[in-house]
This record gives sequence, C-alpha cells and structure tokens, in this order.
Amino acid sequence: MRRATTVAALATALIVAGCKVGASAASATTTPNVVVFFVDDLGWQDVGEPFGAARTGWNDRYQTPNLERLCREGTKLTDAYAHPVCTPSRVSLMTGAAVARHRVSHWTLRADRWTDPERADLQRPRWNRCGLSSDPATPEAYCSETLAQRFDAAGYQTIMVGKAHFGAIGTPGADPINLGFDVNVAGHAAGAPSSYLASKSFLRGGRDTTWQVPGLERYHGTSWFLTEALTDEAIAAAADAARARQPFLLYLAHYAVHTPLNPDQRFVDSYRRAGLPEPEARYAALVEGMDRSLGRVLNWLDQAGLAEDTVVLFASDNGGLSAHTRSGERHTHNAPLRSGKGSAYEGGVRVPMAVRWPGRVAPDATEPLPVQVEDVMPTLCELCGLDPACPDGDSFARALLGEAQPTHPLFFHSPHYWGATGPGIEPFSAVRAGPLKLIWFYDRGAAELYDLGVDIGETNDLAKRRPADVARLRRLLREHLLACEAQLPTRDTGEPVRLP
Repeated sequence: MRRATTVAALATALIVAGCKVGASAASATTTPNVVVFFVDDLGWQDVGEPFGAARTGWNDRYQTPNLERLCREGTKLTDAYAHPVCTPSRVSLMTGAAVARHRVSHWTLRADRWTDPERADLQRPRWNRCGLSSDPATPEAYCSETLAQRFDAAGYQTIMVGKAHFGAIGTPGADPINLGFDVNVAGHAAGAPSSYLASKSFLRGGRDTTWQVPGLERYHGTSWFLTEALTDEAIAAAADAARARQPFLLYLAHYAVHTPLNPDQRFVDSYRRAGLPEPEARYAALVEGMDRSLGRVLNWLDQAGLAEDTVVLFASDNGGLSAHTRSGERHTHNAPLRSGKGSAYEGGVRVPMAVRWPGRVAPDATEPLPVQVEDVMPTLCELCGLDPACPDGDSFARALLGEAQPTHPLFFHSPHYWGATGPGIEPFSAVRAGPLKLIWFYDRGAAELYDLGVDIGETNDLAKRRPADVARLRRLLREHLLACEAQLPTRDTGEPVRLP
C-alpha cells in the first residue's frame, strides 16, 4: 500500500508539481506513459458516445462528455470485446492469455470455494479458482508474466488503483504488488465494494469486511464517494512518478459501475428529476461519476504537460448488467445487443473501448477491427517499444496508427453457469471470425450462428441454413480449445461434454 497522505491538500500539491515538472519529463524521454482506465460492468450502450451505427435512447440517457472527448481526441473501437464476467477479463488483460488457456474462467474470491453453481446434469470443470498468481506452486491458479511486470522491467513506475480481483483471498495474486505493481491503492481479492460511501467506511451493514475496500481508512467518516477518492489517489501516484521523471503505467480500475447502486449525491438528483426510477437514477449517477474521473485524469495530463506523451486506453471488463437489480424488463438494457453480463450474446461480451495518443493515434476516428481484452497487453507493449509477445493476444497497434491490419479470430470460453439466468447465460464457448459468430452451448451440445454485420442483435440463427460455415467455425473453435487444453464441464455420469 502506498504511504499515507493527506487527501485533498497533497493531491492538489502534487497536481501543481506535475504541471511544473511534467513538461520537462515529457520532453526528456520518448517513452510514453500509459493509462489503462478500466471500468466494471459498463455496457456498450451505457455511455453518451454511440459505439454502434446509430445513436440510441441509451446514449441519450447517460452523461459521459469526457469519454466523448476521448473519442474525439483518439480512436474508438466499435467491435471490442471482453469476457462475460470480470476476473477472466482482468486476467486476460494482464497476461495476454485466452481464457481457455489461463483457466480463470469465472470470478474468484476464496481459494477453497467455487463461485459457479451447478445445475441439472452438468458439472463444473476444475477451473483455476485461485486466479492469477506470481507463484507457480499456487494450486488452481495461473502463473504468467503480467503487463505490470513487463513495464516494471522496462523502468516504469507501475501503479494499481481500484479493483484488482486477480486472485483469491490468501493467495499471492490477491495483492497486486506480487503481480508487478510498485504501488497498490485499494486493490484486493473482492470484485465489488461493500459500499461506495466513505461515510459508511465503505462498508455495508454488519461486520463482514470481506468486500470492504481496503487502504482508504483516511476517508472513513467523510462525505467522499469511492470513485472520486480513487481518482485522487491515482492522480497523486502518477504525479509522484512524473516528479521523479519516471515513466508510469497507471492501471485505474474503478469499482464503478458494479453494484451496490449507492447514490452518488453529486449527480443522482438530476436523473431523479428526469423521471428515472431509483435504481436507474443511481446507475446513471455511477456512470457519470466514472466519466468525471476520466475527465479529471485527462485534465491532469494536459495540465502536467504529459498528454502528448501518454497513451490512454479506456475499456470495460464485460457487458452491462441486465439480469438483476436494474429497473424495467430484464436482459434489455444493452439493446440492440442481446442480453447482458454473463451471457454468450453480444450484450454480455461487447464493450466500449477507445485509445488516445495525441500525434500518433488518429483523432476522431472509428476503428471496426474486432479486438478483445487479451489484445491489450501486446498492443500497449508495441506502442511503447516493448516486446509484444503474449500467449494469445494480437497487437492492434498498427490499426491505431493508421495502417491496414487483417482481422483475427476472437475466442470466448465460459464453461459455467453464472448464477443469474437469462438468454445465453449458460456454459458456452464461442468464436467470432470476420462478421460471423458461432456459439457452442455445452448443455445442449448445439451451435448457433449469427452474422453480426447485418444482425448485431443476434435475432436470426443461421446454423441450419449455413452448415458449411458452422462446420468451419466449429473446427476453428475446437482447434483453439484443444491447443489451449481447455477445461470443459462434465455430465453427472462423468462423461465429458461434446466438443464443438
């Protein structure tokens, strides 16, 4: 944990100091800084910037002027993907490995308990429930070089602020310091905050502190909201690095917009006045608070003279929540995408993504190249002149720099029931190759095929009409799973499920 600081005074002082030293630091090195701004549960439609072909009512609901600014000053990727739930995406981002390979295929918390339910005759695989680890001897964990370790070895100050959720309680991966970060603020094993409210010590009722965000005790009893506190901490830590003339990798991973839907009093009343039901008003306020954080980071980079020398990547860890907690009809909050978090369908895996690097990445550009979270590590490495080699990810740096880049298949592997129910929320593997997406559902042993180029809502299953494409994509998916030695569910008889 970084040393204790006074909250507002020192953060302000460091911002001012960054303004004075940042310009000289930027001119003294050609090594770009990196900011990864990672949001939790933010859907493709949960922003004011349209990532689809047409603006929708969802885009009109949410106030995200700073993400819109990022897209005007950089490139937005309209066909970006994560995985259906959080920990698999975070491990893939940190390692460049596919889920089928790292086997952290569901969300993690405790080393001795599974988080995925079993239903009917389908039993879970023995996946890596301990998550990501720095120790190869950690049982049921994946050990690999991380993004932070690679940048740390290149001389970067590596900073983790916010939600980690890399490894289970009591394992090395629960502490980001063990995964290559020099600084860790508020990152631990849990995947959500007990509360966003500092007035409640970031703790819901009761004494169970498992989900209480750690290391922010100096905020307890104040009026601070978690999103704003994390932003202060992130800017202060980055300013420390700038003052030391050291390039930095800042991984600012907000707990927002994950439940609980605590009211952010800075923004919630405007949504109430607009007539939104209470859960939706609170959700929209969480989104706006996240966007305010992005704006503060961008403004600090400008004021510190670091904007021209900093790559900023914005993304979410899975599709938007729609199966529970929200108001209105379930599984519709990501429309025109189908379903939401936890699902094989586009609402569960397609996410907003944008990249800014002034003078290098094209401004106000739209990039339709399909990419996913395991491609982030090689991309950032290539942009920064580091070795981009990763287990599975492919760099999309050339596309960002204006060069033609061929598409590559995207693979998804979620051999679990999530807990909530809904369309596509069941054990599956999938592949997207060009505009075609094939989903293999393990409980049924059947494929669905969609042409996303003309049917982004996945309303028209083409599997029976295009058997040649089904056979080709099944073979591609099967080869990927076998190459990664993917773990699969089994029947209660002990028989393995049918491969794609």
